[in-house]
Amino acid sequence: MNVRILIPTKILFDGEVTRLAAEGHSGAFGILPRHIDFVEPLTRGILSLRRPDGSELFAAVNEGLLVKQGNTVMISTPAAVLSEHLPRLNETVAREFLDRDEREREARSAMARLESDFIRHFIEQAR
Repeated sequence: MNVRILIPTKILFDGEVTRLAAEGHSGAFGILPRHIDFVEPLTRGILSLRRPDGSELFAAVNEGLLVKQGNTVMISTPAAVLSEHLPRLNETVAREFLDRDEREREARSAMARLESDFIRHFIEQAR
């Protein structure tokens, strides 16, 4: 079956696999060729893809949506990282996802400060 992993800026992976394992909101599941069509929201976790030559590829995804239709599996996620080695993937995920989480936290904090400054200024002008 053909699997495509899409992130907002590009197609991260597009290739043939013989097995896919993932974790969704309903729990862990696997997909083999000729599996019934379905849609599953994914949780933050690791996808395991087995290629036709028997090698495995791992993808860390930051949530997303999996759509299985016919011989095609489409996975759309806001962020993902690929690796053939699980230990390296853990290091990369820790570095990239945690950095992204920290930047998002800082941005939310800055927005909260701007909002409170705006409200304080608005109240002062109303007096």
